Amino acid sequence: MILPSASPLGVALTLAAAAAYAVPAAAAGRLSTQGARAALLVAWLLHGLVLGWSLLGDAPRFGFAPALSMTAWLVLTVYAVERQVFPQLEARWALAGLGAAAVVLAMVFPGTPLHVSQSPWLPLHWALGIASYGLFAAAVVHAWLMMRAERHMRQASDPHAGVPLLTLERLTFRFVGAGFVLLTATLLAGLVFGEAQDTAPRRWDHKTLFSFLAWIAFALLLLGRARFGWRGRKAVRMLYVGSLLLLLAYVGSRFVMEVMLGRAA
Repeated sequence: MILPSASPLGVALTLAAAAAYAVPAAAAGRLSTQGARAALLVAWLLHGLVLGWSLLGDAPRFGFAPALSMTAWLVLTVYAVERQVFPQLEARWALAGLGAAAVVLAMVFPGTPLHVSQSPWLPLHWALGIASYGLFAAAVVHAWLMMRAERHMRQASDPHAGVPLLTLERLTFRFVGAGFVLLTATLLAGLVFGEAQDTAPRRWDHKTLFSFLAWIAFALLLLGRARFGWRGRKAVRMLYVGSLLLLLAYVGSRFVMEVMLGRAA
């Protein structure tokens, strides 16, 4: 939960970021395009400051909620870049709500203190892992947009709005492919880090097991796409399964340890 000694600056930045996200999320129909874009930009910048403070401040901490917060920030970063190429991409209201929830959750559950490590592999392992989370989260968002576009086409409702269905499909699988590469690198870095950390026999804990199950699910998805032309609902369901397994790997295991058991992982 929120620490009694939590930094006033960190709390203030978190509340400011949540409030900035709430503006485009709650006032979806009353803001102009420029106003919504400006509000989301301010929220994104404040969110970045919150993340920086949580990792580089007086008492750096990390856990399942900060990991989700970083993932949400990366998804918003991807969205901001994509909007420059596809101005018709519409997901800012949902992403603003996601960002507000993520920063508040990270304030309520700030995680456990970060310990200085002598190994250079641990920061690399974390960076690769969070980046893969962000790319797969972006793939899930695009898959949702793809299913929504397909539903609109079937219902013949506003068929000319939004990004074309095939474009959304290509973007979804590009994110899946990039995420799979980073997930593979994350697992390899974790293996090397584990070997360098100590000489104890490797334990197949829940995090490791779910990570490898997620890797297998994404590998099957990419293989099915390349070999059998998987697309549409079948591909999206496999993407959701892999993403859920990946979510359970770190976020799920840390949630159980930090919240349900009340101790560090």
